[in-house]
Amino acid sequence: MAKSADVWTIKAALDWTVGYLQRKGDANPRLSAEWLLAEATAMRRIDLYVNFDRPLSMDERDVLRDYVARRGAGEPLQYITGEVAFRHIAVKVRPGVLIPRPETEVLVSEALALLPTQKRRCAVDSLSVAEQEALAFAWGARREEDGSVSLPEDEGGLRPGASLPEQVDASSQHGEACEASECERAAAPLVADLCTGSGCIACSIAYEYPSARVYATDISSTAVSLARENVHALGLGERVEVVECDLALGLLPDHAGMFDLVVSNPPYIPDEVMEQLPGEVSDFEPRLALAGGADGLDVYRRLLEQVRTLLRRGGSFAFELHEDCLEEAAELARAAGYEDVRVVADLAGKPRVLTARLLDA
Repeated sequence: MAKSADVWTIKAALDWTVGYLQRKGDANPRLSAEWLLAEATAMRRIDLYVNFDRPLSMDERDVLRDYVARRGAGEPLQYITGEVAFRHIAVKVRPGVLIPRPETEVLVSEALALLPTQKRRCAVDSLSVAEQEALAFAWGARREEDGSVSLPEDEGGLRPGASLPEQVDASSQHGEACEASECERAAAPLVADLCTGSGCIACSIAYEYPSARVYATDISSTAVSLARENVHALGLGERVEVVECDLALGLLPDHAGMFDLVVSNPPYIPDEVMEQLPGEVSDFEPRLALAGGADGLDVYRRLLEQVRTLLRRGGSFAFELHEDCLEEAAELARAAGYEDVRVVADLAGKPRVLTARLLDA
């Protein structure tokens, strides 16, 4: 590495790293070098440029050497830095778990749009304690009348109707309150995130929709462990629970017909496309989280069946799928009895997200 009198300055280290990564075939050597050096020195990227003459400590030099060697070998930048910005949050990432991507931010946007508008709340704040208890009892009674299955009072307190929501629209009047079941869903919708990976989707929904309760599932113990870390780090443990299971099997049959929304970024890359993936993806990211079978829809077909059981009538799903599979996926959804089937493009204009609603009756 470039040095002067055995002193490595920020500028010298940056210039050397850019050149090294360029020779190794990095598609964005300058960006990679900035991220690695910023991580090694615990600085912001912009601060590197006003500290060109600052020497690196011996520890910083050792860390940078390791980072550069890993990146030069093709390891994804996100695994090296250990963190990814995703919408309004940052999540930890590590080898063995799929790296969140920008197109998945579009999935979250579409999923949030399917939830009730947050202003549609009952004004329970203005009620007396006795009135609030009566309303809570009514919600519980409606669930019993509908034959709904109560969620267990497990860690995270994810039992809809166990208490009144804290956040309400103060401008509403109790006399204008919606029916009990509608009020409950608008106040605290229940969401399932299947194939959660790092937990970026579940955490984003819970963060951006503060009254939502979310169950996140994954078959990978590595992913489940990481997702739980992210939930805890973001302070979402009371509203997000991570379950280790295959798709929705850990939620059924106890939670059948209870979810307002199911969202998923399942393995969806067709076999033929898998063979063409760049080494940075195929050599480092888990095949389990990528491969979708011959046509990319193997997992999707299982999702359609299970999600139909999870959703309440009128509930919705939002799935991220491969651009070559969306039309067939949409037809399968219609054939399975879903309505309002929509295909949404990602930021690059490619078909990417499928949304649909379960018939009300």
